[in-house]
Amino acid sequence: MPQPGFTPLRITRLLPDRSLDLAIREWAQANGYPVSERGRIAEKIVEAFFAVHPEAYEQAGKIELVRASARTPGPSPEDFDWQKNGPPGAIYTIVFARGIDEHEVLRRLGAAAEDIRTITDEEHSTPESPQIITALQIGGWAVAIEDSGWRGADHKRLASLSRGGGEAVAVMRHDFAARHHLAYAVDGVLVTDINPRSPHNDRQGSDPNRLNDHLRDLGIDPEATDQIHNAIQVALAIASRITGVMLTQQHLRRPILGAAIPRPSDPSLEESR
Repeated sequence: MPQPGFTPLRITRLLPDRSLDLAIREWAQANGYPVSERGRIAEKIVEAFFAVHPEAYEQAGKIELVRASARTPGPSPEDFDWQKNGPPGAIYTIVFARGIDEHEVLRRLGAAAEDIRTITDEEHSTPESPQIITALQIGGWAVAIEDSGWRGADHKRLASLSRGGGEAVAVMRHDFAARHHLAYAVDGVLVTDINPRSPHNDRQGSDPNRLNDHLRDLGIDPEATDQIHNAIQVALAIASRITGVMLTQQHLRRPILGAAIPRPSDPSLEESR
């Protein structure tokens, strides 16, 4: 049940039914939008489709969502609206690690010494190419940005990033999957991993409710079954509240230190790094 004192801002989102799903995918492909053959269609693509096909509104279902915003001083989801339509893109993971530097965060994410070098604007991850990860130091935190990757959201890797008395926070965005991730580890232990889109559901870790106060600070009732409209902005705002790091577009500018990590043909090679 919703907790007393919560009056969240609610919005309505259109949900295409199965009869529209294929039409939206075909329209998206014809108009240059990146869309997978299956899985969740990104909200911006759905909105763009309905903008040019208003007659399809009658075929769409509707869902009520909560739009989070800060209720206490500190970073707010609106501070991260810049990432909605620009880099890092529809699939990425951003990792914040305290107590290690840029080279070490890259190494713990799987980069060998020969992988680490300057990354330029022309380099991006594709299924056929090495995975691109960039890294920089902001205050006492090493920040790694994975292009189309999710290494840092892996629980073992995240725990490893916090090993030795440190902390690590991972925000994973995947517009075509059922789940985003906001995960937090301390001194080698995964504390919590929540889905910022549905933070009440499917929590993991040694203290899965650890981020509840941060959710409340953004106007989200952690016990309610609400779905969150601006989920990735929420995850980045909470990461900022934990770390004190306010990530901006300036931090994504290249050239920058990073790694182009070869994709092993044998998955066991990945685990051996």
